Amino acid sequence: MAKPKPQPMIARDLAGYGEFPPDPKWPGGAKIAVNFNLNVEAGGELTLANGDDSSEGTLNDIGFGSKQGIRVPLVESAFEYGSRRGVWRVLDIFREFKINVSVLAVARGLEQVPNLAHAFVERGHEVVSHGYRWIDYCEVAEEIEREHIRRAIHAIENLTGSRPIGWMTGRPGPNTRRLLVEVGGFLYDRDSLADEIPYWVLVGERPHLVIPYSYEANDNRFNENSGFSTGEQFFSYMRDAFDTLRREGANGSAKLLSIGLHDRLIGRPGRCTGLVRLLDYMQTFDDVWFCTGAQVAQHWHKQYPFQSN
Repeated sequence: MAKPKPQPMIARDLAGYGEFPPDPKWPGGAKIAVNFNLNVEAGGELTLANGDDSSEGTLNDIGFGSKQGIRVPLVESAFEYGSRRGVWRVLDIFREFKINVSVLAVARGLEQVPNLAHAFVERGHEVVSHGYRWIDYCEVAEEIEREHIRRAIHAIENLTGSRPIGWMTGRPGPNTRRLLVEVGGFLYDRDSLADEIPYWVLVGERPHLVIPYSYEANDNRFNENSGFSTGEQFFSYMRDAFDTLRREGANGSAKLLSIGLHDRLIGRPGRCTGLVRLLDYMQTFDDVWFCTGAQVAQHWHKQYPFQSN
């Protein structure tokens, strides 16, 4: 493979793999890899209860903007729905279909609901660090972000018994990837929307694997009904993405379909039906590799190890 371009958080790479990306050679000759990512963020969002100076105005699903210097109980309750009820509904659905997912867990939230961390491990899911807080790190001081990375690793290891090998901040800053590599121990991060298969970057002199995520194949479009209003719309959109990428895989250019879910969004009873229909549909095909981010990273490290030239 070609030598990786500079780290995209520092220098942009608009060319990527070009016209002919490499064949991922997914296990079993799969024509498509599908990775579900369940975001668990309650308790880590902006709130005065966490020492912040404002409430959470992002993805609270009820259209409440951020308010300075005051707690907003209804917003907090929207997040609490995810950890109290929605997450269990989604976990039960994936257990029914015997699919393991990547749980993108905000460590500050898991610290407050440790039985969730135990359930993720018991059910065989991968726990990915989604940062210590669910905040935008673009303007967070480097020393604070470094400390948050350390605290997130420590918390998840204590709660699950294993150190996370995957990372996704979600709203990374310019220092994020460099700080992750500085700490070491990560096989990959998800803080990119730039492609549909993994790619290597150089962070300083160190190679680092990026597995692209998606804010498009994502139930965040349920937020305030801004994209999806019904489970049927979610199913239809994700089915079309799956069909397109599977067709490309059949033509020799296999991809990874990374689907983002949130316990407080897809976990609602009127929405989760779309996820059930999608899993029913996908499992009618025998050339699909359902995988976690860790499995993708391990496959890529083995199949396409970093090459300096």
